[in-house]
Amino acid sequence: MKKIFFLVLLFILFSCEKTVEEKKASFITIFEKSEGKETATYLETITFYRNLAKEYPEINIQSIGETDSGYPLHIVTFNLDGNFNFERIREDKILVLINNGIHPGESDGIDATMLLFRDLADRTIENPKDVVIATIPIYNVGGSLNRNSSTRANQNGPISYGFRGNAQNYDLNRDFIKADTKNAKSFAQIFHLIKPDIFIDNHVSNGADYQYTLTHLFTQHNKLGGELGNYLNKSFRPKLEKGLEKKGWDITPYVNVFNRPPETGFSQFLDSPRYSTGYTTLWNTLGLMVETHMLKPYNRRVEGTYKLMEQVISIASEQKQTIKKLRAKQVEKIAGARNYHLNWKVDTTRASTLNFKGFQADTLMSEVTGLPRLKYNRNIPFTKEVRYQNYFTPTDTIEIPAAYIFKKGWSAIVDRLSINEIEFFELEKDTSLTVESYRIQKYETRKSAYEGHYLHYNTKVFSSKKEINFLKGDLVVPTNQYGIRYLLETLEPQAPDSFFNWNFFDTVLQQKEGFSPYAFEDEALRLLQNNEELRNSFLSKKETDEQFAQNWYAQLDWVFKQSKYYEDSHMQYPIYRIIKGSKSEKVLSLD
Repeated sequence: MKKIFFLVLLFILFSCEKTVEEKKASFITIFEKSEGKETATYLETITFYRNLAKEYPEINIQSIGETDSGYPLHIVTFNLDGNFNFERIREDKILVLINNGIHPGESDGIDATMLLFRDLADRTIENPKDVVIATIPIYNVGGSLNRNSSTRANQNGPISYGFRGNAQNYDLNRDFIKADTKNAKSFAQIFHLIKPDIFIDNHVSNGADYQYTLTHLFTQHNKLGGELGNYLNKSFRPKLEKGLEKKGWDITPYVNVFNRPPETGFSQFLDSPRYSTGYTTLWNTLGLMVETHMLKPYNRRVEGTYKLMEQVISIASEQKQTIKKLRAKQVEKIAGARNYHLNWKVDTTRASTLNFKGFQADTLMSEVTGLPRLKYNRNIPFTKEVRYQNYFTPTDTIEIPAAYIFKKGWSAIVDRLSINEIEFFELEKDTSLTVESYRIQKYETRKSAYEGHYLHYNTKVFSSKKEINFLKGDLVVPTNQYGIRYLLETLEPQAPDSFFNWNFFDTVLQQKEGFSPYAFEDEALRLLQNNEELRNSFLSKKETDEQFAQNWYAQLDWVFKQSKYYEDSHMQYPIYRIIKGSKSEKVLSLD
């Protein structure tokens, strides 16, 4: 009787077990059902991954962090070992993080990654050795929910898609430093949880017409720096290009032009830290932005994105030891560096040559404007040598301080340091310290709004030594830590994406106290009479500056700003530097 019961139980269990074919059939995506014409919605995407995780122990999904839309972010992870504790798997595995839907109208990566994870789980493709792959299925949830069929004016499919702006209409690919959105704060949480070796951000773009479906935008190798940057440029990138070429997928660097033929030459896109790959570079992660060509059919773009990710994973498996070793080496190099470079520009003395596959560009008369217009002739393809400027050089170099120190009132800065796992401590008592101080010498400001800000640029500072009385609770941020590059790029005001340039310190740019001219006249006279050096400087300025000589208020204001009455806080950058080897470093026990 027991034997019969056991056999019946086995029959029931095995009859309930899905065959491989049945499993595959239950995970056909919206993209496939529509024959490559549609992309999955946010809810369809999350449901797909949840069901995948229920069926396959190699897949895990978890919600983590908030977004401005009210929905959480998710991370989906594939690990052949079924272990999803990143702290434990980091030593033995190489980690790849894939970000999708930062611009939800650029949906190629959303569908391609669903196909990739399913095919990894059901062994349709070879499982990579020692590679753990994590993805944010849709990063811009609010934009994904704002679905339409028209805002991507030149894009060839899918039928409907999400919108570029998020729930607050921010472009999330400009928010990684300023972190105005909940999305960006949650991304930082995910990034520092995973600590990926390689980061892929999937996009779609169009600046010209050409034969390629796939283009790549690697983080700029000079800016990444050292052996790691050289490896990215000389080894990783060529391996990716050659591997895809063998599979019938030509790829070229992102065509960084607007309304002009690319065969005239173009430069590499510079990914400053506001962008995803610029941000991830601050932790020495190898960054790659995929830019498919929006004029190509949607099914081809999705397939190409899939093939590119598959190739990156293959390289990650093959090159695991090299990548991890070079990343560790880069951390050591920066930790021991004396100087750091800022504000990179194209090195016009150097360039690479691309065998570029384009279409003939003609100039015709526009039937709309009656003026010359650009038109590509797809019936006349060509392959030409094109000058590609992919070498950059820094315009500014700063000496790395031992630490930064600032008053405790700057809570927005503290919040952003905290979400990026930056270590800092509070002064335990009031302390007088000699520090390097910056005064804002000059800056320019955008005339129109840019991502919720009026961004500053071309910032210059004047440096001096000062004795400052700091209070108990003021904050000290040592630079000898993993996030050193993040600190230098955000706390040095002249850096392109510094907190200063993103308007976090605009209150110091406004003078709070002034003078009444009629009352200050007598005091100004007394100051000039009692200070020969001041009087000589004043007279010299009047002689050499005619406009100043004719402006009575400017003259009084000049005297006022040389006096004790002028507030110290005006144009004073409120983050101070502790110099390496200084007495202040010893006082703070940083040496």
